[in-house]
Amino acid sequence: MVLKAIKCMICDSENVVKNGTQSNGRQRLRCRECGKTFQSDYSYNGALVETKLMIVKMSLNGSGIRDIARVLEISPNTVLDVLKKLKIFLSTSTRSIKT
Repeated sequence: MVLKAIKCMICDSENVVKNGTQSNGRQRLRCRECGKTFQSDYSYNGALVETKLMIVKMSLNGSGIRDIARVLEISPNTVLDVLKKLKIFLSTSTRSIKT
């Protein structure tokens, strides 16, 4: 039997424990270091970190919201949510740099 080491998607710690199951039956995990909960594998592409990075890259290259959603096969609302969260993060981080 081969054990697969599961790392936290946020802090890359291997100190991860089981934390119940989702309604669809998938295993839920919790990081003991940062306290975040996550799944080891996602069925929806919009929840993946790689997809969120692609949304940012495509928007910086001039792609529209519908175009990004169609190419990445996710909802346009997901694209908007990621971009709104990015805008909030950037506005707070640049505010701290200026002062």
